[in-house]
Amino acid sequence: MSLDKHSVSVSIGGRTLTFETGKIARQANGSVILRFGETMLLGTACMGAEPLQDVDFLPLRVDYQEKFSSAGKTLGGYLKREGRPIEREILTCRLIDRPLRPMFEKGFFQETQVLTYVLSYDGIHIPNPLAICAASAALVISDIPLIKPVAGVQVGMVKGEYIVNPTVQEMEESELDLTLAGTEDAILMIEGYADFLTEDQILEAVEEGHKAIKEICRTLSEWQDMIGKPKNREHLRLPSEEILKEVTALTSADVEGAFRISAKQEREEKISAIKEMLSSKFCPEEGEAIYSKSDVMAAFKKVQAKIMREMILTEKVRSDGRATNEVRPIHIDMDFLPRTHGSAVFTRGETQAIAVATLGGETMAQRYESLDGDGGRRFYLQYFFPPFSVGEVGRFGPPGRREIGHGKLAERALQATMPSRDDFPYVIRLESNITESNGSSSMASVCGGCLAMMQAGVPIKHPIAGIAMGLILDGDRHAILSDILGSEDALGDMDFKITGDEKGVTAFQLDIKIEGITPQIMKLALAQAKEGRLHILKKMLEACPKSNASLSPHAPRIETVTVKPSKIGVIIGPGGKQIRQIVEDTGANIDIDDDGVVSITATTHDSMEAAKKMIHDLTAEVEIGKTYTGKIVSVVDFGVFVAIFSQEGLCHVSQLSHERIDNVRSHFKEGQELEVKVTDIDNNGKVRLSHKVLLPAPAKQ
Repeated sequence: MSLDKHSVSVSIGGRTLTFETGKIARQANGSVILRFGETMLLGTACMGAEPLQDVDFLPLRVDYQEKFSSAGKTLGGYLKREGRPIEREILTCRLIDRPLRPMFEKGFFQETQVLTYVLSYDGIHIPNPLAICAASAALVISDIPLIKPVAGVQVGMVKGEYIVNPTVQEMEESELDLTLAGTEDAILMIEGYADFLTEDQILEAVEEGHKAIKEICRTLSEWQDMIGKPKNREHLRLPSEEILKEVTALTSADVEGAFRISAKQEREEKISAIKEMLSSKFCPEEGEAIYSKSDVMAAFKKVQAKIMREMILTEKVRSDGRATNEVRPIHIDMDFLPRTHGSAVFTRGETQAIAVATLGGETMAQRYESLDGDGGRRFYLQYFFPPFSVGEVGRFGPPGRREIGHGKLAERALQATMPSRDDFPYVIRLESNITESNGSSSMASVCGGCLAMMQAGVPIKHPIAGIAMGLILDGDRHAILSDILGSEDALGDMDFKITGDEKGVTAFQLDIKIEGITPQIMKLALAQAKEGRLHILKKMLEACPKSNASLSPHAPRIETVTVKPSKIGVIIGPGGKQIRQIVEDTGANIDIDDDGVVSITATTHDSMEAAKKMIHDLTAEVEIGKTYTGKIVSVVDFGVFVAIFSQEGLCHVSQLSHERIDNVRSHFKEGQELEVKVTDIDNNGKVRLSHKVLLPAPAKQ
């Protein structure tokens, strides 16, 4: 069978990005090999034959996997094969999903799966933004009804210069880690982390990235015209105008009344009652349904969106009565949990988080494996979203993609303010336990997490606050919303989360459901977000003006000492015997890195001092001219051998006393302590000692 290959290339940041199809995975609806340097990805797209019945959402599944073989590696686990996706893969899945989902045609309800694999990784070109392009390209040339091409790029900033799709090495020096995706006409998704950059710098970076996105989208659009399959629109299912008219007539007045109820639960009870009424009228349990339930619910969602949006655009009134730029009431309880190292309850309206900071030694670091290597994170945040937080019954178990994504956003928002290891040698684990949710629990996690660390005595550089912004856009009319509710997120056009302090921004995440948001609107949203962020920060500082000067009495104490790397083996001992002995004798935990930094974690002062002394004695080196108290380890005819720290030196019989000693053993015993002075260390490291020089000189006869 001949392989009918087709390829197209585009230059991004002075390097060639190539798409190729026709050779690999030819039975998929669409498949593409993407090349950038020697990094290669496979993107595939498939859809089910028939639309799912009674669904009013797009059944899209996006997965991404980094094959460890792509970098000539294998996993460290027992099975040696890829299994459940790791954190980085889950986060990349979300990066792919978020810009693609709004670009499918309305009424498309066929199961769709987009899979992207890293097949070759050169250690230079970062695969995550490339995965967005590979997935999009597979959809573009397939018959799956994607409206237009989507592309993604990464933007870094090194020495004030923006770099599109920077290398791994360039990212290590970058003050900015920005991933953005969009079409030729608009940005749809932004995920960025920065070292307190200004809003203007962020907008400049977005503009620079969008230039590259436009080039990629134009290339993919031309490629689609050349080789793409005709889009299959046979099964698109849109609610009829008749359903929309009937649902509107039946529910408009009640929905408007519901959206003027400020309390979330009461409002949702009213909406649920309207849904029940619609179901019983159009989809009765007994008898023939007039319309499908999914079509009725889709029409009802349109009615809700229209009424909520019109209230905001016309009256400038939101469901809970706030102005568009108003933040909900904030209440903060510090030190809520008495036995934790640091805790805070952050409540903003009907969103609440219990944040807990836990301090520990190196063994508490979060281990990870990736294509670039493995290691341990000294700071990490874990986000928990139980079903009771929204008054529901639901799944309880390992974190889902949403929990991992929200936790990582909050973690990286706070990462920029963390103290250095030299200033604070602790590993820090933050928990954010969401106990109520009505919009932007991830930003509550940032605020609560910051306060919990301050309560725990972590000397953060700057307190950080976060806020979620929304947007209602209708033609020339628009309204920017501060501190959005859950309904404003679901029925609005934008979810824009941003964190930082008065000086700059540390994290920002943007999802846009429609095209048409201009740079001017984004600039206004950033300015309004800053006002809201500073308002929240002021409330936080009223509750906790600065980090506690001392740690909780329940927190362990950690100190570090630095030894020569050549001494690491001495501390560890053969087979780890020596370090185990230190742990057993002192009760302290010992961690050593390759640079010779020894972290000692202890719960008492005596334990800490004992461990420090043992390590000092093992690693210290004697110096000529200094006096030490050592222990005699061996007595011989010509003198004694004295142990000082981890070394032994000879104190010759002639240096033991001013008087002649005929029998050394009659004067000195093994185990006896002896004060000696180092008189010489030869080229071979042999130490010469003298006890005599420390004794009073004999009286002259």
